Amino acid sequence: MSKQELVVIGQDDESTGCCPGLVTAPLDEARAADLAKIFKALGDPVRLRLLSMIASRSGGEVCVCDLTPAFDLSQPTISHHLKLLRQAGLIDCERRGTWVYYWVLPGTLDRLSAFLTTTQKAEATT
Repeated sequence: MSKQELVVIGQDDESTGCCPGLVTAPLDEARAADLAKIFKALGDPVRLRLLSMIASRSGGEVCVCDLTPAFDLSQPTISHHLKLLRQAGLIDCERRGTWVYYWVLPGTLDRLSAFLTTTQKAEATT
């Protein structure tokens, strides 16, 4: 058995930054639960497409009336998927008259990106 100690993020005295990546140290329980909620929301193809459509829209926001026609789903189903993305903290919205406009919350995407980024460089094989 190895006598190396595992360093759990959030439980060590030496802070390695607010968002250490996947390969730097194991996750603590709270951060794992937080990230799992976000990944679960992204685990559905419809929600992943919705997020992509919202994030790629010029101007940074999109009306729900522009999202619904892209899918062979009912409006309530699209609204349900958008609600799950909002609950995961990936998007936010604002009602303007009869329409709701959505935009991506970049902080959440930045946290996911920081988590998934590897800091180790792959060694070239010869």
